[in-house]
Amino acid sequence: MDFLTANELSILRWVHIIAMVYWLGGEWGVFQTSYHVTNRNLSLEERRRHMETAYRIDILARTGIVLLLPLGLHMGKLFGFVPILEGNGVWWMWLFFIVWLAMTWTAFFKRETDMGIKVTRTEELLRYPLIAALFIAAFLAFNGSGPIVSGEGSYWYPSKMALYGFALIIGLFLRLVMRRWTERFRILAMRDDPEQEAALEREIAQARISAYIYWITISTVCFLGAVKPF
Repeated sequence: MDFLTANELSILRWVHIIAMVYWLGGEWGVFQTSYHVTNRNLSLEERRRHMETAYRIDILARTGIVLLLPLGLHMGKLFGFVPILEGNGVWWMWLFFIVWLAMTWTAFFKRETDMGIKVTRTEELLRYPLIAALFIAAFLAFNGSGPIVSGEGSYWYPSKMALYGFALIIGLFLRLVMRRWTERFRILAMRDDPEQEAALEREIAQARISAYIYWITISTVCFLGAVKPF
């Protein structure tokens, strides 16, 4: 226990780096696999196998993105940026994100069922107030008020928070596309449907554009955390 207490910040930073790597690398894996998911020259069964691979890669990216916020907030508490987490506040914060992570994994394991789709939609709905809270907290921090304490030399912290919120917005769209994969492949398993095929290809094309913006955003978040430029 003394070791954990003495190295708390270093351990949190280590896990934070791992979560960031899985987030960035996982999204690249899903991006590449999507080409096979929409390839009409492959059999439907083969395309479904690629979709399954994409989901198995994506769950690590999803785990990474969920963990990054509590890890960042916990480190922010140690830096003195998030005083509201002092005392028991940090444990309540972790409880919230553990529940969120449990929903993410439940949606993964039940992804081929109606329950899985419902859990996914619920998890998506939870992101809306969270995104709003992140933007509000970052805005207030730049104005010298609110729950985040920031000032000259530490504006990188609320900037990371705002960029993370922006990444969650892009992630919502990418999650929507993947959820629709399951729904559309259910229909394609029953019959040939050119309309579903066209919609699948259109949505994947849009998602690929979003993915480039996603990677730039994630890389910028990494830069701010590593360099702390302002």
